[in-house]
Amino acid sequence: MTKQELLEKVAADVDISKKKAGDAINAIFDSIKLSLEKGEKVTLVGFGTFSVAKRAARTGLNPATGQKIDIPATKVPKFKAGKKLKEAVK
Repeated sequence: MTKQELLEKVAADVDISKKKAGDAINAIFDSIKLSLEKGEKVTLVGFGTFSVAKRAARTGLNPATGQKIDIPATKVPKFKAGKKLKEAVK
């Protein structure tokens, strides 16, 4: 499902305009993104938890040349599915 398909589904299910559904979805995504930028977790009970994980610096290989390269430490977004979501997917 794409973001556009999600927007259309929400608009139809809640009987609101696509513009309002799009605004709501964008507001949710923006709120999650801002919380993660601050290093906060976002927990949606029954759905899952968004958090930020730290990746340590490491040495990798350039696949084209085989030369060793240094990969710096970084932060990446992480999602852990909640119990109800896991059960729904079974």
